Amino acid sequence: MTDMLVDSHCHLEDERFTGDVEGALQRMESAGVGRCILAGSDLPTSCRIAELAAAHPNVYGVVGLHPHEARFFNAETLPALEELLTRPRMLGIGEIGLDYYYDHSPREAQREVFARQLDFAFEQGVPAVFHVRDAHGDTLELFRARKSRMPAGVMHCYTGSVESAREYLTLGLYISFSGSVTFKNAHHLQDVARFVPADRLLVETDSPYLAPVPMRGQRNEPAYVRYVASTVADLRGVPLEELIRQTTANVERLYKRMEPAR
Repeated sequence: MTDMLVDSHCHLEDERFTGDVEGALQRMESAGVGRCILAGSDLPTSCRIAELAAAHPNVYGVVGLHPHEARFFNAETLPALEELLTRPRMLGIGEIGLDYYYDHSPREAQREVFARQLDFAFEQGVPAVFHVRDAHGDTLELFRARKSRMPAGVMHCYTGSVESAREYLTLGLYISFSGSVTFKNAHHLQDVARFVPADRLLVETDSPYLAPVPMRGQRNEPAYVRYVASTVADLRGVPLEELIRQTTANVERLYKRMEPAR
C-alpha cells in the first residue's frame, strides 16, 4: 500500500453516499487510493464517521463542529467529542473554523466555538482540520493568540492566497488541495500549489463536493483524488509517484494515530 494515495478529507457519511459506501470504497481502492479520512460536521455526522471507521480498516475520521453548526454548541459537545476520540481510527478534531461566506451561525458564535475546539484539540494532543472561508484575518488572529498552545493541523480545501498560505505555513500547518485546483480558472490556487513546500502538502476530494476535472458535475468520491494529485504533480513538475509518496508521508506525519501504510 506504500504507493497508494490517501484522500485526506471526504464525507462518505453524507446522505449522497447512502447505499453506496461499500461501492465507493471499492472504487477508491481500484483507483490506487488506499485510505480516506472522513470529517465531521456535527455530533450526528461525527458518530456516523466513528461507525464507518470501526467497520472499515481503510477509513479514518476526525470529529467536530463545522462553523455552520456553531450555534448548536453546548455543554455536552466537548465530552461527546472526547468520547468519540477513543474510538478506533479517530485521528483528531474537524472540521472546525470560520465561514463568513454563508454565515449560517452568528460570527461571534463561530469565533467562540472555534476557539473552544482549538483549545480542546491542543489539550487532547490531536491535530485539527480547518475550514476557513472569507475569514482568514480572524482565523490568523485566533491562531497567533495561541502561540505555544496551537495544535497541529491542516488548512483543508485551501482557496486562499499565497500570502495567507505563507502565514499558515509559518504556524506549522499543512495545506490541502481539493478538486478546485483542477479548475481552468483557478490560476491563483495553482500558484499556491506550486508554492507550498513538498513536506506540507496534502490532497483531498472533499467529496461529494467539488468533483475535479474531468469529473465536474458528478458526485465526487474518494477515487477521484487521483485527478487532484495528478494536477498538483503537473503544476509542481514532479512525477505523480513522487507526489503520492510525499503526500502519504505527510498525512502519516500529521496524523500520528494513523497506522502506517503496509
